[in-house]
Amino acid sequence: MAWDPKQYLKFGGERLRPVYDLVARVPLEAPRGIADLGCGTGAMTAILKARWPEASIVAIDNSQAMLDRARAAVSGIAWQLSDIAKWKSEALLDLLASNAALHWVDDHATLFPRLLSMLKSGGVLAVQMPAQHNAPSHRVGYELAGSERWRDRLNGLVRRRPILEYDDYYAIVRPHASSVDIWFTEYVHVLSGENPVAEFTKGSFVGVWLSALSESEAHEFEVEYRTAIAAAYPKQADGVTLFPFRRFFLVAQR
Repeated sequence: MAWDPKQYLKFGGERLRPVYDLVARVPLEAPRGIADLGCGTGAMTAILKARWPEASIVAIDNSQAMLDRARAAVSGIAWQLSDIAKWKSEALLDLLASNAALHWVDDHATLFPRLLSMLKSGGVLAVQMPAQHNAPSHRVGYELAGSERWRDRLNGLVRRRPILEYDDYYAIVRPHASSVDIWFTEYVHVLSGENPVAEFTKGSFVGVWLSALSESEAHEFEVEYRTAIAAAYPKQADGVTLFPFRRFFLVAQR
């Protein structure tokens, strides 16, 4: 999968809000060993470093472009290029945090216990994942990608149900944790610009699809997607676009 840090950061402020909300709920005073799993451009890495400057932090991502952008922005971090589905910490951690990354990984029934096993007693797993798959921003894309024109080209990249239900996660995590905190937040982003919702999703899953197509195919797909998205998210009277975005949070302590 190809990621474009510049496109992703067009909405850096909106993407940061859940990071602050997640980190604020971590019940640790002074964790020494921290991992940021799926660090992307390093936005959460920087927040973790600012909150716990004495901690040793390792940040992992499978995109070299994202790591290069993160390394240029945040110093004092051990950056690692690795598949987050297979990565394993060399030592037990106090905090394993992941923001908007684990929904790209399959088999959460196995993944989440494995992540918890990397924690010390009292350590914390803190996760945020988009729960937007039933919203028009995503359903429009799924339907288009699954159409006769595109299904063969985009086969394997479409994740219609990227996360489980909240009670599934509780059942998966509870046997391995002393406490589990689960919640949803729906942020209503107030966006400006021409078709900003299409620009937002182009920085994530739609951008991944476009990178798998030829230049002419990508243009064709994007035109059709943008037309449908503009209709699904019309501008308000003052010209802005309101974009509700739902996210899932889990904080589990061993």
